[in-house]
Amino acid sequence: MTTPATPIRLYRHPLSGHAHRVELFLSLLRLPFERVDVDLKSGAHKAPEFLRKNPFGQVPVIEDGDVTLADSNAILVYLASRYDPAGRWLPRDPVAAARVQQWLSVAAGQLVAGPAAARLARVFGAKVDVDRAKAIAAQLLTVVDQHLSARRFLAGDAPTLADIAMYTYTAHAPEGGVSLEPYGHVRAWLARVEELPGFAPMTRTAL
Repeated sequence: MTTPATPIRLYRHPLSGHAHRVELFLSLLRLPFERVDVDLKSGAHKAPEFLRKNPFGQVPVIEDGDVTLADSNAILVYLASRYDPAGRWLPRDPVAAARVQQWLSVAAGQLVAGPAAARLARVFGAKVDVDRAKAIAAQLLTVVDQHLSARRFLAGDAPTLADIAMYTYTAHAPEGGVSLEPYGHVRAWLARVEELPGFAPMTRTAL
């Protein structure tokens, strides 16, 4: 596995699930990196200096040498493509790669609209239709639970970017009032992810 010449700089907020995806993957890859906390409450993500890194004013952002990249899923794909030449996390096989991409789309869609949105309302006080978010979360978790009844990880029997992208907001769904108790296969999958060498948790919010 190749390594960066200097530590990758990760701009994040410690309670951002999107940023944690990247932090988790960097840790699993055992790549050297430096955390730079962005104070969202003070509006640091909207400051001109940060907007030059990401015009959308969102975390995470990474700087890897002369590469500056935003969007958590794009960063995951970049890191896997550059630092995992064996293709463990992002398979080279077209069908296997497409199956991973399906879950990256779910992570950017139903996961954000459901568990992440419910958590956003409860943890950060965002104005969100909580009932709708919880309904989306229930539908999503039911599908994921059934899917995981026949496999150890989301895209097969080995972990991939699919699991990294889906893990954090699923694990922290209870912080948004979404119980994981009915979803035994989901809870078993979360435990398997947490047993991976190099796993790094996100701080849990006390509510």
